[in-house]
Amino acid sequence: MDADLLFPRLVRAHTADVWTTALRLTGSHADAEDLVQEVFTSAWSSLQTWSPDRIDALRPRAWLVTITLNAWRNGLRSQSRRPQTGPLLDHDAAVHPVDGLDEDERLGELVARLPEAYRAPVVLRHVVGLSYAEIAAALDCPPGTVKAQVSRGLALLRKELSWT
Repeated sequence: MDADLLFPRLVRAHTADVWTTALRLTGSHADAEDLVQEVFTSAWSSLQTWSPDRIDALRPRAWLVTITLNAWRNGLRSQSRRPQTGPLLDHDAAVHPVDGLDEDERLGELVARLPEAYRAPVVLRHVVGLSYAEIAAALDCPPGTVKAQVSRGLALLRKELSWT
């Protein structure tokens, strides 16, 4: 199949998965929008250089989720190299980010605060709905490791939910 014909279908079919993954990884609508744009820009660029046989063999959902994870990780690395900013006023620091949110927003905020090692596996399994094998392929690690990371991430979420 031709990349020019495939790409619009990819966008229509997988934007929801990419958006949900990006939102839960970043914890921010603005950052998720930027990440989704970056993912589809990268996908488009890649498809332009691929042979028709490679395009035919593509597993688009797993491929796009992998691009999302890589773009998110690259953003975290870039961000860690920049100077950190803090609140200008002391009262800004006292606001708890989970206060006043509905249950879905609160859970999304808690997921966004999970350590990176657990956040991606939890999001891919319980938000996007990928199998452990698909997650293992996307994260380039064994399925047993993915299961352990999901389990530990869920345990942290349960612990956090019981405290709030």
